Amino acid sequence: MYKQEGTKVAIIGAGAVGSTTAFTIAMQQLCSELVLIDVNKEKAQGEALDISHGLPFLGDMYIHAGDYNEVKDCDAIIVTAGIPRKEGETRLDLAKKNIKLAHTITDSIMENYNKGVIMVISNPCDLVTHKITEWSGLPSNKIIGSGTNLDSARFRVLISRKLGVDVRNVHGYILGEHGETQFPCWSHTHVAGMDVDEYAQAVGVPFGDDVKEEIAMKTKQSGAEIIKLKGATFNGIAVSAATLLLSILEDEHTVRTVATRLNGEYGIDGVTLDVPAIIGANGIDKIVDMRLTPEEYAKLKKSEANMREAIASVEGL
Repeated sequence: MYKQEGTKVAIIGAGAVGSTTAFTIAMQQLCSELVLIDVNKEKAQGEALDISHGLPFLGDMYIHAGDYNEVKDCDAIIVTAGIPRKEGETRLDLAKKNIKLAHTITDSIMENYNKGVIMVISNPCDLVTHKITEWSGLPSNKIIGSGTNLDSARFRVLISRKLGVDVRNVHGYILGEHGETQFPCWSHTHVAGMDVDEYAQAVGVPFGDDVKEEIAMKTKQSGAEIIKLKGATFNGIAVSAATLLLSILEDEHTVRTVATRLNGEYGIDGVTLDVPAIIGANGIDKIVDMRLTPEEYAKLKKSEANMREAIASVEGL
């Protein structure tokens, strides 16, 4: 068997999200070995073969299909398997459909696990991340949910278009949950080093509460809009996952909004929520405990209540 020395990544699930994530990782040459694991072994083999045919134009990687024994020695394990969300269906509607599958996947991973960060993309992402943290028995920093990393990117894009500025000059975060109770943290939203309101005033662009509400709503509805238009979302989340993977493999210490179990941060304990965290080779190096306004903290507590209800609804599955 061909063996490429270096970093190794496994993707669990070779559906639209998993295969697109694999393609994105290959395009960016993020690891040395990439293995696709799926209950449909022929699908995984086909995806691996298809991507491998493009490698001569990119570089040298070992991409192949495999079984759960392949998670051994992985630097990162990306869980994408699950039933996709349908139009009109909330992420929490998916809970009972996907949580049993996630339990089986976790058991299979842990039978072979010896190192690495587990990244969760499967929806409902926050809930699945919480349960995998529980089932795996690993320290919570080793389990990262993609959470609102993509939502925060959508948020930044909408702000950049409204203000007519390069999105790379926009910094802002969507907190709470990857779902109905998510909210923008306007108190920590900046453009070119300036508070967003100050920047908008400086360039003469109206940016009142009505504009902020519209941006928040469009951010929250982006996923559902894409599902309505094309049936599923997978390109954006694949790039989001690849960005998180790069932070892990390169030990970048990048701040990203991800789903992680809180252990007293923000005055919340034992619940997985989406907050800024420093991402590196060990997973989450530190949760950034930002100072929120009273209104923002109330919204975070609403997300906490929503997550506790969701956790209770799948207890015992």
